[in-house]
Amino acid sequence: MKNRRSNKKRYWSDKVTKQSNALDLESGVFTWKNSRKIALSLKRSAEASLRRKSKPLRSAMSMLNFYINRAGKNLSTAQKRILEQTKIELRKVFNK
Repeated sequence: MKNRRSNKKRYWSDKVTKQSNALDLESGVFTWKNSRKIALSLKRSAEASLRRKSKPLRSAMSMLNFYINRAGKNLSTAQKRILEQTKIELRKVFNK
């Protein structure tokens, strides 16, 4: 008998994005339209985290890259462009 709990597919990457053990992200942060705002939010999350295993910039960049790679084909071209610009903004807000 089929499991009827949900017709939706469940992806481990969705769980990681929502319940990361490294960063507590603001809700919907990767859907925002302003790359600087996203970068500042990631910076705040990375600096506030007591569970991260590397430096704040590296943790923030890692979570951003993880999201881009996992959302990949489901991201609109415009949103992907915003997230790619966020990488540049992250380096700026961390003075790197």
